[in-house]
Amino acid sequence: MTLVHALSFDVEEHFQVANFAAVIPRDRWDREPSRVEANVERILARLDAAKTKATFFTLGWVAERHISLVKSIVARGHELASHGYDHRFVDALGEGGFREDVRKTKRILEDASGAPIVGFRASTFTITRRTPWALGILAEEGYRYDASIFPVRHPTYGIPDAPRHPRVEALEGGRSIVEFPPLTWRFLGKNVAAGGGGYFRLFPYAYTRHAFACAERDGIPGSLYLHPWEFDPDQPHISAGAIANFRHRVNLARTEPRLARLIGEFRFSTFREAIAVHFGSDLGGLAVDRR
Repeated sequence: MTLVHALSFDVEEHFQVANFAAVIPRDRWDREPSRVEANVERILARLDAAKTKATFFTLGWVAERHISLVKSIVARGHELASHGYDHRFVDALGEGGFREDVRKTKRILEDASGAPIVGFRASTFTITRRTPWALGILAEEGYRYDASIFPVRHPTYGIPDAPRHPRVEALEGGRSIVEFPPLTWRFLGKNVAAGGGGYFRLFPYAYTRHAFACAERDGIPGSLYLHPWEFDPDQPHISAGAIANFRHRVNLARTEPRLARLIGEFRFSTFREAIAVHFGSDLGGLAVDRR
């Protein structure tokens, strides 16, 4: 079977990104103009046209306020997964707070959608060496895979020497969980980030295409992550400093055409399908939706 890469979207509002945390605290979120529903609908239309499925890692905070959007994602054959409740970093939550957060979000998403939630991605990829307990908690709370460990060096996230390929992580108590990292490629002996987000917008299209071509050459599925606000060049301007605003707004108008080109060149689907195809099994009852 042809290699299947994982396509995903982290469903959050434009004002909920870590770059803006200092200027738009959580107690202001409900007073900000919501744009997530229109942006996700734009993505869904693009995926429908391309006959491509994806995983939507969704904040519990968003799901509570946009239940119809959650239902639409699932009704159109996509996978719903957890992005935590309100975008807090894993190390800031601590063990007890993290367990409460992933349990609460799983319940919200399952109640809203009627679909089982088996996947998780941490805010800003903050499962790192500072949080060695995180994967065990996810497995105990019923998650079957994680997509949070970025095998790069970065001030906020990353485990530079972590494997670059999807694998089954053995955990204490006989449990296990699949870890599916964002896409990277090797350059001068280092892992270079290419998995999406700002990297997808900042660097030329050829950069991302090369990374996926390298993954295919090696027989390893890659994963791409984007955000609904990255499809919205008309979103309100937020004054958060020159660097933060550049990182947030650079090449927003190029996101959609670049994605259309990429999914035309490579085969993408949900994390659930990419995992099942790669490992050659349903991983103990992990159903795959090929609608």
